[in-house]
Amino acid sequence: MGRFMRGLVVLLVIAIVTCVAFLSTRYRIDGDWSAGDRASLSQPTTKLLATLTDPVDVTSYARLEGGLREVVADFIERYQHHKSDISLRFVDPDSDPEAMRDAGIRIDGELQVNYRGRSERLVILSETEFTKSLLRLARARERIVGFLDGDGERHPLGKANADIGQFVMALGGQGVRSVPLALAAIGKIPQNIDLMVIANPQIRLADNVVGELIDYVDRGGHVLWLTEPGEDVGLGPLSAALSLRQLPGQVVDGNGQAFGLGDPSFVAISQYPKQAIDNDFGLTTLFPQVAALAQLADPKWKMESILKSSSQSWNETGAMPKAGEASANISQDINAGEVPGPLDLGFALSRSSPSPDHSEQRAVVIGDGDFLSNSYLGNAGNREFALRVFNWLLQDDSLIAIPERVAPDRTLSLSQSALNVIGLLALVVL
Repeated sequence: MGRFMRGLVVLLVIAIVTCVAFLSTRYRIDGDWSAGDRASLSQPTTKLLATLTDPVDVTSYARLEGGLREVVADFIERYQHHKSDISLRFVDPDSDPEAMRDAGIRIDGELQVNYRGRSERLVILSETEFTKSLLRLARARERIVGFLDGDGERHPLGKANADIGQFVMALGGQGVRSVPLALAAIGKIPQNIDLMVIANPQIRLADNVVGELIDYVDRGGHVLWLTEPGEDVGLGPLSAALSLRQLPGQVVDGNGQAFGLGDPSFVAISQYPKQAIDNDFGLTTLFPQVAALAQLADPKWKMESILKSSSQSWNETGAMPKAGEASANISQDINAGEVPGPLDLGFALSRSSPSPDHSEQRAVVIGDGDFLSNSYLGNAGNREFALRVFNWLLQDDSLIAIPERVAPDRTLSLSQSALNVIGLLALVVL
């Protein structure tokens, strides 16, 4: 009888384990015991996922080896738990390198997110970036960006090296429509324009064009102005309206050698001031031949620097130094009238809008337009930084705030005596 009872208990245990295993395939219980709930999505993200009515398709361009695919799959699974129609597929970028280059894939693991016929690329795997990309793709209203046209500007639909057609295609995938505006012909900026872009005119603008740009700003319009060293096309009144001036010459930065840059007129930036555009931005950006900017006294706007050169920089007004000649001791290179760095290369401006709704009016001025061009858009984080600039100007940053989940204590500091004790205990235990 004893054997019978023991056998019965064994069978009962096996039956219970089998039932539990079966139920685990039908029902799921999740718990997050990590500090700060880092293993689960934030409440703003889950609320956004509940509003997405259509499927989301995610493509990850991750190599077979390296373990990155598992990391991406685990990350996307958090979203799939709240929205089951999020699909994920992997493409090996090594299978067809030429096609990947044509598609603009530059980083192992880069994501392409598709929703309602729109798409967006991500190179940073974080809840903040992924959720904000879903938010932008789910825009209810198409945004319209006007590009000043007709005076030699960088063309928004052009394929030439100096044009910005590749970036405009990226904007189109996010529900932003770009239209060239020849103000000399049409005379007035249409009321449905959400943002006006001035991208390096090559000839002096007509007085009526400059006047309309000033009126647009006075009406509360948002502006992105890309200027260049020595650029003088009659936009002095706009510069005054934005409370900015351009320093003479162009920026030389000896710190570029640390990034492998031989040309000292190329400025590489990896550290950014604390501002909404730069918040948690960790990619390096490259600015060829950039002008330094300075704010006027008693500005009419709230002025925030978004780009700064290093302490080894200055605005060169004479002959440009050759490769390797930009000294770390910049006092040897600065002439009269030149200013030592750090220098401001871009400003974000904001104020209460003069429009009837009194919303926040925004403008961005950057002393370089090449970083946005077809030639340099693929360098480091240029594309991602430019998207942040446009999203801030279109006021998408205020729609949702996704907190980054980090551990409260990610480092453990031990004294040498503590390490010796731990080592001794380990030896004793072994």
